[in-house]
Amino acid sequence: MKKILIVDDDPDLRQLLATYLGRHGYDALLLPDTRQIDAYLERYQPHLVILDLMMPGENGLAACRRLREKDASLPIIMLTARDEPTDRVVGLEMGADDYVGKPFDPRELVARVSAVLRRRTQPAAAPVAHGGVFCFGDWALNRSTRQLSRNGQEVPLTSGEFALLNVLVSNVNRPMKRERLFELTHGDDSESFDRAIDVQVHRLRRLIEVDSTQPRYLQTVRGVGYVFVHAGENGAGVQT
Repeated sequence: MKKILIVDDDPDLRQLLATYLGRHGYDALLLPDTRQIDAYLERYQPHLVILDLMMPGENGLAACRRLREKDASLPIIMLTARDEPTDRVVGLEMGADDYVGKPFDPRELVARVSAVLRRRTQPAAAPVAHGGVFCFGDWALNRSTRQLSRNGQEVPLTSGEFALLNVLVSNVNRPMKRERLFELTHGDDSESFDRAIDVQVHRLRRLIEVDSTQPRYLQTVRGVGYVFVHAGENGAGVQT
């Protein structure tokens, strides 16, 4: 059974979610706040964490950012009583994989959990067998090991960041529509969120660009979406 860690200060909601997740084959671990979250992560190694945004002590956004700095691959879903688009963007910028606003149908959350876990095994987010190394500037993206490095120093990528970067470098110098990027990185059955790709591009730019406001590689194509621009040999940066 895949283990899901639920961190929420509402005991009734924790138990409700545990019941629903249990019915769908998940083993739920419950915490009222983040004070023991590191110990739980080390001891139980959950497959996904559900974080409430508003909690006493360390809030969900701070916890998400801290956890993401420690483990770029840990799937995280944010819960909040607020469901404004700006709140969703902030949650995604902190590294969350998905975002659900309260009140919600528990079945929706279970579906989101399944989608996030399934997304990690989709081709775009998985290592690319015999994918080679894509080099650009001081950077090297090893598509076989899913590692990004700069001058030999590894830089952690979340599964979503790798999926998007992998798709873009696979279509180097070819403009890609946001809808197509979302489909390739999130799957056909994922709920559309038109800012999700924009947020992930913003996060990637902060990682790889010298000046994220004047991107050299991840460029915007007005009215279309994004393109990875690379002027390497034959327009490609893949070394085998």
